[in-house]
Amino acid sequence: MAGTNSPEDAYTAAPFVPDGADLGALREAAAGCRGCPLHRDTTQTVFGAGDPGARAMLVGEQPGDQEDRQGKPFVGPAGKVLDRALAEAGIDPDETYITNAVKHFKFTHVPERGKRRIHKPPSLRELSACGPWLEAEVELIGPEVIVALGATAGKALLGSSFRVTKERGTRLEGDASGPARGALIVPTIHPSAVLRADDREAVYGGLVADLRVAAEVLG
Repeated sequence: MAGTNSPEDAYTAAPFVPDGADLGALREAAAGCRGCPLHRDTTQTVFGAGDPGARAMLVGEQPGDQEDRQGKPFVGPAGKVLDRALAEAGIDPDETYITNAVKHFKFTHVPERGKRRIHKPPSLRELSACGPWLEAEVELIGPEVIVALGATAGKALLGSSFRVTKERGTRLEGDASGPARGALIVPTIHPSAVLRADDREAVYGGLVADLRVAAEVLG
């Protein structure tokens, strides 16, 4: 049968995640991940970055266009919003570790928008496939609190029934079968929601309020 030897068809990154690796070795291994088809059209894997001893870990959805080009998470406009909101909430952005639930940029092309790559949300299957990378990061960082940024990150950490509008700003426990089993998780909106909002000030204020819940955990 065609395609039976393709690792992408298995939809799991597990075979690519080295046992006993530190963050540097994980990042190197992730660069060659073929655990799902998303890697085929992207520039590169975008792995997590930040303080390896961080007490707070931030998990977004997936890299965007700028992240895919630069190879670093949250380097675009949403990252600037997040850094400002973290500082306002009492969390030093330089003392966090930030990553995404999915490590490759998923996009589509819309004819009327030319060659611009338009973000497309990852499927639950793609989230699950990338889960072993996130699980390895959580295990190595050992954060006191994980902030789930947006609905997709929430589903990756808390299960497919998660709804960000209902559960944001609360303290929850990681899904028993997910990559952050038993970890303390505070969900909130993705900072890109601030950029899309009509009333940016109000939406930004809500993001800061949710992040303050995480800051309280840290004391």
